[in-house]
Amino acid sequence: MTFREMLVEDLDQVVEIENSLFSVPWSKEGFFTFLIKDESMFFVVEEKGKILGYCSMQIVLDEGDILNVAVRRERQKEGIGYFLVDSMLMMAEARGVRTVHLEVREGNDTARRLYQRLGFTEDGLRKNYYTNPLENAVLMTRRK
Repeated sequence: MTFREMLVEDLDQVVEIENSLFSVPWSKEGFFTFLIKDESMFFVVEEKGKILGYCSMQIVLDEGDILNVAVRRERQKEGIGYFLVDSMLMMAEARGVRTVHLEVREGNDTARRLYQRLGFTEDGLRKNYYTNPLENAVLMTRRK
């Protein structure tokens, strides 16, 4: 498995994963818009040319906001998500990021546990933030 920066050439595979996992997925254009910004970081994990997962963060000064994290359904529960986010957090820290925020579906217990293992704490709630289905977002923060 290789962790590396996401390339424009990866977008077809990334969007395929996105569409298979999320009820309101990002579009290819949406990914591209953020991918080309200097203040964004996008990474993938690949194996033999196949993208297994991806993650991204937008940076403002010394803070980051995790935009998305996803791993192919058939490769979940192998530690790929942890590896992705942990690696991205190290890259962000090298760029001077000291505080990282994210929001996650209230019912996504697996992701919430992952983020807690990575040092995030739950510190807020956004009521009815997600649609399809309607669900609260749990706000989480990690400070260094």
